[in-house]
Amino acid sequence: MLQSRSSKLLCFLLSIVFLIFGVICNILYGYHTYSLATLIEALFHFNGSKAHITIMTINIPRALIAVSVGGSLAVAGAIMQAFTRNPLASPSIFGINAGAVLFITIALSFIDSALPLLTLVWVGFFGAALTALLVYIVGLLGRGETNLRIVLAGAAIAAFCSSLTSIISLIKNENMDTVLFWLVGSIAGRDMEHLLSVLPYMMIAIIAAFLISGSVNVLSMGEDVAKGLGQRTALIKGLIAVIVVLLAGASVSIAGPIGFVGLVVPHISRFIAGLDYRWVIPYCAILGGNLLIYADLVSRLLLSSANLPIGVATAIMGVPFFVYLARKRIS
Repeated sequence: MLQSRSSKLLCFLLSIVFLIFGVICNILYGYHTYSLATLIEALFHFNGSKAHITIMTINIPRALIAVSVGGSLAVAGAIMQAFTRNPLASPSIFGINAGAVLFITIALSFIDSALPLLTLVWVGFFGAALTALLVYIVGLLGRGETNLRIVLAGAAIAAFCSSLTSIISLIKNENMDTVLFWLVGSIAGRDMEHLLSVLPYMMIAIIAAFLISGSVNVLSMGEDVAKGLGQRTALIKGLIAVIVVLLAGASVSIAGPIGFVGLVVPHISRFIAGLDYRWVIPYCAILGGNLLIYADLVSRLLLSSANLPIGVATAIMGVPFFVYLARKRIS
């Protein structure tokens, strides 16, 4: 763990440089290889050639979506772990992934199997928000610790949504391919219009997460401690819930349920910057983008003939880390 402010800042700047390098490599390498000169020409002297069209309409949007989704999921995971005081918590604890996929499945199966992708983005966003709201309301009911009730409510409602998705998919199996495409998580086939439709929500939520990072520090020490220090815990919890819904809901709606980013990156950020969320949240935003951009790059370089969904790539990398955390937690 870095101790001094200057060392944390230097490492943060290096992470940004590493991210920019990854974005450039992601644009230039993959299914087709382009030179840096071609990228510069496409940006400043677009001529309509096949290379320029591919770079501007496919590669650049894909790279920017990877960065945005990765950063959003990581920040959402960080504040979820602080909110629940559970190191294994992730955005899916609100049932956001399962809710988004369920609503997309319903839309494809009962409304129109050929709905445009932009419409599905909004359907998924609405499903994620509605499910998270239901989890939060159920979690506030009854007695006992609120955090535990929310975790249990999220697990129950996520299981219920997943079961409904499976039932609908079996009944309407002609739409199974499209549903599976969303289930595994992918950033392929998206364009800038899809990103711009949810990017404002991501940016607002990340800024809000940074602004309440001091309160998150206090809340992570326990609700009783936070109340004793004069924190308005109900307000902070409500803000955290809204931030998580905006970040994870926007991410899932555009890329599907990409796992382990919200689990792994907060731990890496705390390992580097410590427990101060004024540092953890900015680190998560950058390192989350790094993780997803390099996962996408590696998957395309290793399997250039196949379109490996990025959700599969992150799962392959995240499972060993999850097992390590679980064993460490048990011991």
